[in-house]
Amino acid sequence: MGESTAEVVICGAGMAGVAAAWHLTTRAGIRDVVLVEEGAPLSLTSDKSTECYRNWWPGPGDAMVALANRSIDLMERLADASDNRFRMNRRGYLFATADPARVGDLEAAAREAESLGAGALRVHPAGGAGAYRPAPAHGFAGQPDGADLLLDRPTIRRTFPCLSPDTVAVLHARRCGWVSAQQLGMLLLEEARAAGARLVRGRMTAIDTTGGRVRGATVETEAGAVRLSTGTIVDAAGPFARQVAGLAGVDLPIHCEGHLKLSVPDGLGAVDRHAPLLLWADPVALPWSDDEREALAAEPEARFLLEPFPAGVHGRPDGEGNTVLLYWTYHTEPGEPVFPMREDPWLPEILVRGMSAMVPGLRGYLGRLPRGYVDGGYYARTRENRPLVGPTPVEGFHLSCAYSGFGIMMAMAGGELLAAHVTGGELPHYAPAFRLARYDDPDYRALLERWPSGDGQL
Repeated sequence: MGESTAEVVICGAGMAGVAAAWHLTTRAGIRDVVLVEEGAPLSLTSDKSTECYRNWWPGPGDAMVALANRSIDLMERLADASDNRFRMNRRGYLFATADPARVGDLEAAAREAESLGAGALRVHPAGGAGAYRPAPAHGFAGQPDGADLLLDRPTIRRTFPCLSPDTVAVLHARRCGWVSAQQLGMLLLEEARAAGARLVRGRMTAIDTTGGRVRGATVETEAGAVRLSTGTIVDAAGPFARQVAGLAGVDLPIHCEGHLKLSVPDGLGAVDRHAPLLLWADPVALPWSDDEREALAAEPEARFLLEPFPAGVHGRPDGEGNTVLLYWTYHTEPGEPVFPMREDPWLPEILVRGMSAMVPGLRGYLGRLPRGYVDGGYYARTRENRPLVGPTPVEGFHLSCAYSGFGIMMAMAGGELLAAHVTGGELPHYAPAFRLARYDDPDYRALLERWPSGDGQL
């Protein structure tokens, strides 16, 4: 067996892992950092998201908003320092409804976000939306935070012409947008490696915790087993975080959910190329012809397509061509991560038909869907959908995982928080909200039992 040493070993070179390595090397000054990754860096799930970010999170408490705000601060600084290499924009998230009864829900969500630090809500009533500032297609400087609630239907139609004419209100959350996740991740990895981090291609198969603390790890590589002697291991293994923690004798309260997205060409130009991320706040009954409904009703495995689907179908334009990304969390059953993921043959039909409730121009594809590309990954998440960052009962074994569907947007602040734990640095006020030890607190366990239904997952 080969032998090597490292001051810190990070298991996983996805966004959480490379962000942790970046902070430990370029900011904390630790030069001897090893990233262990079985596949190519940033290739398991980090390159399969919608690549969006937001500071738009519900409570209880302000921890998620504070973590998101910090992460966005760090991304903006890195964008400025790199000539915006990862193409960060501030187009926002646009929640829309055709149901007047839901307008109050949109306003209530915005009032809660405002109270938690996401920024002020600006309400633009019918006939009075002139002060509203649409978001630019590119860049992020000088843009407002908070949110704009537009109730003036002519303004909505003029500003967002691709939306359904039945739309009665839109809530534009402003400190939100998207980035090139691959470019962001590679920038972090390149700078971490330049500062001393190194990559070991292989699978971590054992962790030595003799005496109740980390002593080292065994990594199976193509050239054989390697023992890495170290006093600090960071579990940033994404959907495999629970299995890695098990090697150290730590049980993590997380589960995995499979999520798929569709990339599809929009030759008809149904989605405005300068649009924000578009989210439909209403449940959707998929549009089918009478003949299609009859055929689906005759197939037991397809009858679910005739039932109402939950609110939340969303999508956005992608790149400089005509590609549109579509996404909908309508199945969230927990399961073990298996790659390649199981295909859902109905996914393209469901996504295009569902999104057509918000963007009627997509109905032009019904019956002749353009050829799209489906990929996806797993959300590794806690019950309340908050990450795990910090120490564990095993001395030297740390966590930066359970980022669910928000790893791209939270990894920068998560990596900073992880580095502070590892180095004994000053911790922000939100640090306790993400420690594994929160589950040992009777008050927190009681809070979990009455946790609000909204967990921030879109």
